[in-house]
Amino acid sequence: MDDKSATFPKNEHLAWKRYIDRLFVEGASFVSFPLRIVYLPVKKLPAISAVSVLVSVPKRKIKHAVDRNFIKRRIRESYRLRKHDLLRSFTEKDETLLMAILYLDKAQSSFDVIDRAMEKALLSLHTAMDL
Repeated sequence: MDDKSATFPKNEHLAWKRYIDRLFVEGASFVSFPLRIVYLPVKKLPAISAVSVLVSVPKRKIKHAVDRNFIKRRIRESYRLRKHDLLRSFTEKDETLLMAILYLDKAQSSFDVIDRAMEKALLSLHTAMDL
């Protein structure tokens, strides 16, 4: 793994409202507690990476912004460390995967818990999409 592949650049962040709306309307989902994954494979989209990710921690469950940001940082770091197989698969297929990672727990989880859930979620995603 080279240094460039271990990053989470801006073009891998899902930020366009029309794609986010489409993801939540048409996408499938599953739970790997404390994470819920919503995903939608689509034809290759211009100006977006092969895998585009949105991370969300709801204000209703985690009241303080500092705590929400801390959890989002943990989720992004876990994804960044485990994204390589997923990114490679979609780059080879010439498709784009729109994906949202939503936090479900009412309390802060440790990095180990989030990392294990992310590992399980990405494995489930591979299985669900026959990658």
